[in-house]
Amino acid sequence: MSLPIPVTPRVRSGPPGWRLALLLMAVPVIPAAAQTTCEAVADRGDRTLGCFITAREELGSLPRDSALYWHITSYPTREAAATAAAKAPRSTAVASLERHWLFTIASARWRAAGGRRVARIGPLPLVDAQAFAAVYMEGVFQPGMHSVVHRHPGVEAWYTLEGAQCLETPEGHMTQRAGGPGVLVRGGLPMQLTGVGTGIRRSLVLILQDATQPRSTPATDWTPKGLCRP
Repeated sequence: MSLPIPVTPRVRSGPPGWRLALLLMAVPVIPAAAQTTCEAVADRGDRTLGCFITAREELGSLPRDSALYWHITSYPTREAAATAAAKAPRSTAVASLERHWLFTIASARWRAAGGRRVARIGPLPLVDAQAFAAVYMEGVFQPGMHSVVHRHPGVEAWYTLEGAQCLETPEGHMTQRAGGPGVLVRGGLPMQLTGVGTGIRRSLVLILQDATQPRSTPATDWTPKGLCRP
């Protein structure tokens, strides 16, 4: 989303300060940054901005003998994605950001039946848990919009389809742009996510967590340095 270029009318005469006043009136007003928490997509109503949970899949125990990845595959229809999900373990068909997806937690060499391979993100560092859940979300932020400072009981991973995002943790910050490689943060690490750039950011999100724990908790023991400020 690009901002309109302000056009300042020419003023040949007038009291001092008129030119400055007209210039300020012509500059578009950018809304203040808004904090957001994630909620069920069924509760979004007519809102277009925010973080929304699109699915939760109970996975039980996970194998530890090989690294696991988040595989993202797109399909032309919901039915095609659902058919593929029925044939693959730890796979979930999800409608998100106006497209149909198959999300799968599997080894690096796993391949979906049909569809278009979009991304493979990992390896995913697992927390110490007896049972896992995969929580899938979509994030839609305008530039400057940011999450609350929080942490998860498991790794969080992102793949950005449009725009850009910046993630700050105590270990530093990283920026992810549309089409670039996925990024992830290990479980327990406090974080803050911010929309950056000039357009709306739209991302697919995974939290692979301890199934017995709350999905997210506020992190009051760390304060961001503002490394992701626009």
